[in-house]
Amino acid sequence: MTRPIRYLIRHPLIIAVVTLGALAGAASGVIFAYSSDLPIITELDDYAPETITRVHDRSGEVIGEFATQRRVIVEYDDIPEVLRQAVIAAEDAEFFDHVGFNVPRLAVTLANNILTGDLTAAGASTLTMQLARNITLGGEQLGLQKTWQRKLREAYYTLHIEKRYTKREIFALYCNQIWLGTATHAAHGVEAASRLYFGKSVRDIGLDEAALIAGILQSPSRLSPLVNPERARARRNYALDRMADEGYITREEADAASQRPVQLAPRVQRANSIAPYFIEEVRQHLEAEYGAQRLYEDGLVVNTTLDASLQRAANRAVEEGLRRYDKRHGFRPVARNLLVEGTALDDFEHDRWRLTMNAGDVVPAVVTAVDGDAIGVRFGSHDARIGPDGYAWTRRSPSALVRMGDLIKVRITQLDNGAASATLDQDPEAEASLIAIDNRSGQVLAMVGGYSFDRSKFNRATQAYRQLGSLFKGVLFAAAIDQGYTTTSIIQDAPVSYEVGPNQKPYEPTNYDQKYEGPITLRYALEKSRNVPAVWLMNAVGPEVVVDFARRLGFTSPIPPYLSVALGSAEATLQEVTSAYSAFPNGGVRMVPYQIERIVDREGAVLEEFRPVPRDAIRADTAYIMVSLMRGVVERGTGRGARRLAWPVGGKTGTMDEYTDAWFVGFDPEITVGVWVGYDEKRTLGDSEEGARVALPIWRDFMQAHIDQRRGQAAPEGFVPPSNIVFASVDPQTGRATEPWARGAIQEAFIAGTTPGTAFR
Repeated sequence: MTRPIRYLIRHPLIIAVVTLGALAGAASGVIFAYSSDLPIITELDDYAPETITRVHDRSGEVIGEFATQRRVIVEYDDIPEVLRQAVIAAEDAEFFDHVGFNVPRLAVTLANNILTGDLTAAGASTLTMQLARNITLGGEQLGLQKTWQRKLREAYYTLHIEKRYTKREIFALYCNQIWLGTATHAAHGVEAASRLYFGKSVRDIGLDEAALIAGILQSPSRLSPLVNPERARARRNYALDRMADEGYITREEADAASQRPVQLAPRVQRANSIAPYFIEEVRQHLEAEYGAQRLYEDGLVVNTTLDASLQRAANRAVEEGLRRYDKRHGFRPVARNLLVEGTALDDFEHDRWRLTMNAGDVVPAVVTAVDGDAIGVRFGSHDARIGPDGYAWTRRSPSALVRMGDLIKVRITQLDNGAASATLDQDPEAEASLIAIDNRSGQVLAMVGGYSFDRSKFNRATQAYRQLGSLFKGVLFAAAIDQGYTTTSIIQDAPVSYEVGPNQKPYEPTNYDQKYEGPITLRYALEKSRNVPAVWLMNAVGPEVVVDFARRLGFTSPIPPYLSVALGSAEATLQEVTSAYSAFPNGGVRMVPYQIERIVDREGAVLEEFRPVPRDAIRADTAYIMVSLMRGVVERGTGRGARRLAWPVGGKTGTMDEYTDAWFVGFDPEITVGVWVGYDEKRTLGDSEEGARVALPIWRDFMQAHIDQRRGQAAPEGFVPPSNIVFASVDPQTGRATEPWARGAIQEAFIAGTTPGTAFR
């Protein structure tokens, strides 16, 4: 052994100095080697973590969210003191005193790692070190060599973060960045975590809740109360003990809080569930204009035209209307039996049961017993009995309906203090769509694209092209009025045959009742939706003229100039026809439908803003005559099911041959609402399942909600006639002028110069 080596052995202090120098040199070398690849620390000044893009209705209510990370940014002062104390006590008690590193803890951890031989073991990380790892390094998992490199880079950033930012700023960055979710429940930051676990803002949490959040910071994927309630409680209690040790709370307060159970908010459906089809239309626009990355990561604020209250009414109206229709056609065999699958009934849990359940909800249930005239069921922790009144609509006995183990649908009728009752139900097979448009602006106030977005993403309000049936008569009769016909013009309801071309069979339209009434007024023909007079009128006005008129009203779908179009053989979307009808109550002006009012980025800059776009579709006097005619449809015709609203409304039913499509589009002075019901494949709804029976009740239920929403406000002024509209008393059967006091006389609206006895314009 050489003399210099023996000298060093006898002087360990020199060895320590040399070793530390070597380590420092190595660290410096690694940092120098990687410094060119490291982001400039000043970029943290503009650090913008991924945030949630939120979609709001017209009153500001959040109706939809898009995000890859469910993060809500909060300021330091928005984080309650109790949570600040819990996080510091559980994770980094000397946070406000150290310079980014807790040297004593580092030394202890390093010694333990050396003794155990595990140089990659974690420990001693301060909040600043965790922040540096998450923001700049992404918490990447590397091998042993790269782990030490990562640690050195982490230290490099930790020093710079501490040098550049205040402790308050570092703590706020940490609380906004940290992951607190699970594999199935995303939550980035303390605000998102508070909403996930407790259903409220972090500003409103208490001691127990703050301690739980602080406790699971170590490993939320394993410790979350949604994954392991017992371990979450243990970690909560650990955080409470640490708070007591640090003097933030008393030992008595910690002990009392430790005894309390973990209270989580009930799982609720996501905000997008209120208007999924509408939200999807918005999403497609955002992605097309700004790309997926900005949509899901940049925290845009989207203000839409949707009225959340009306949307909820639309959802109810469509669901209840489809269920009414479905029950008229009987109970279908149950598709799934748990016992056949080998599943124990007591062990089965349905995902829907994890969400809040209330009286009126339709939920899955397991049949637990079939006893005489009753059916026993279980949904979640609730047992219920379905008596005869609950399945009477099926017109069958319980034993003929279900068997033990069947998974069925029930409607909860009572759910109070453990007591539960229900009725038998089933999901309808038919589909329906609804759209409500503001007449004066074109804003889409409500949209339903089908029975269930989970069942089908296809939007039947905007994407489905369906044959219009008698609904097209509204367009046809408006074209006739525009060409000089009046409500009292006589048209023919008699057998007729039209030549349609060489080697073609003549076109011979018929009425649905196979009867003919001879000469009738134009008003009577529309109110009763007579087919033959409609074709007669189409021929008289000219198919090309009618098709051109439809284009003026906003139809963009192909409409061939054939006589059969009078009876609705052409196809269009519900939005198209509803928008066209909205021109009638709006004085002939059609407002282009739109769904988004404004899009703002996270800095408050306006990216897009949409305003009403008017289109002069038809003359105001023609529009008013159509309003008068369609009010007659409600008063005396096929739409009289809407009379019970006792409100100024008009509209038109539509039914396609063989009852494949059922429609009703109607309006009041403020909104126009369209409803379609049918199957996606061309299939009959059943005998007599026409627009007045299937679609109109849905429309009426929605309009009732609209009217109820108007209660307490000024009543609509009604449909105001243009200055060139005059009124005269006529006989509704003959259309001839008569005295106002004559039996059955009505006040009829005419464009000046077209009253009975005058020539056409």
